[in-house]
Amino acid sequence: MILVSTLLLLIAIPLITWLHSRLRLDFRLSPQDALPPPPYPRISVIVPARNEERNIRDCVEHILAQTYPNLELLVVEDRSTDATPQILAELQTKISAAWPGPGATDPAPGASSALEASSRPALRNFRVIQGGELPPGWAGKPYALHQGVQHATGAWFCFVDADTRLHPSAITAAFAMAIRQNADLLTLFTRQRMESFWEWVIQPLVFTALSVGFSPPRVNDPHTPDAIANGQFILIRRSVYEAVGGHAAIRHSIVEDKDLAERVKRAGYRLLLVDGEAVAETRMYTSLAEIWEGWTKNMYLGLKDSPWLLGLGIFGAFLGLAAGILLPLWLAGGFLWAWQHPQGWNFLVPLEALIAWLYLLFWRVRVALHLGIPLWSTLFTPLGALLFSAMMFTSAWNVLSGRGVRWKGRTYLSGA
Repeated sequence: MILVSTLLLLIAIPLITWLHSRLRLDFRLSPQDALPPPPYPRISVIVPARNEERNIRDCVEHILAQTYPNLELLVVEDRSTDATPQILAELQTKISAAWPGPGATDPAPGASSALEASSRPALRNFRVIQGGELPPGWAGKPYALHQGVQHATGAWFCFVDADTRLHPSAITAAFAMAIRQNADLLTLFTRQRMESFWEWVIQPLVFTALSVGFSPPRVNDPHTPDAIANGQFILIRRSVYEAVGGHAAIRHSIVEDKDLAERVKRAGYRLLLVDGEAVAETRMYTSLAEIWEGWTKNMYLGLKDSPWLLGLGIFGAFLGLAAGILLPLWLAGGFLWAWQHPQGWNFLVPLEALIAWLYLLFWRVRVALHLGIPLWSTLFTPLGALLFSAMMFTSAWNVLSGRGVRWKGRTYLSGA
């Protein structure tokens, strides 16, 4: 028993260290980042909006407040069935009242303080695009972004999800970084806002797993094939977007951000993954049901085209089981063993289990402090690990069985 316990400890300590040392971001945006010298090419910000009544107003108003001097905002209203169209219409009316016409140079009298503080170019160049019916062979988000691009006039495109909130200098800082680093596609890790128990318990573990599968230093290394982008914020040169075929080339994809990044990097262009927590914030999901649906879909689609990632994902699922079942059993069983067999060195079994448990908590507390979530939530790491494993096994089974996934009323099969 002591030998097994010691072996487990010798495996657990370096493994826990390795899992928590993958998320190293060498590039960070700051709200104080200054623009390079002019000229400033137009950036077309494109927001796909399907049933986003909870998010769309804040998203649009934060984009309108951007400081970048040459901006247009296109929101693609993707045939929503909730209040999204009405909210967008209200915003258009509000902006029209504040900025009465294309020839106007000043806001109309009585404009709201929020609009008075907004970027004038974005106000003058804000349009809502009414999305068409989804054609065969297309997934929803790629088609929405594709439609937005057809109306865009910018030399750069900036794709922003509706659940993302941008600091007023976010696009300025991102463009400045792209120019400094000669990046063709720049994408951000945004600050993740979490406000409920299930978010605190599950989301941080998923982010740790993502950093293992897609290590930022490898993503940013042009000599490795590793590629990923975060669809919450992608800034890409128009010429590069068109050269790799745009969203038309990945029309079937639900993980269009990852697939676009792969096409860009494989074509020899510069992909840059940047820490954008100081300039952008996202709340992805608000309930256990949303977390389950969202991540089983994302995990499945991220794994289905890569045997290596599929294997890594299954390995991660077993690690989750180990953290969720083996570690608590090791700790409880160790104390029971020592109590029943108090002689000799048997006390080492619960001691070693306690060391492993405290070491894991040490790292999870560091993650919680970084994310700004309650420290007590780390005590539920075994529960979160079990749910992570369940999502990963579900996704892997959907791949291997060909069952596919359902997302927003559509089914996507492993061969799609």
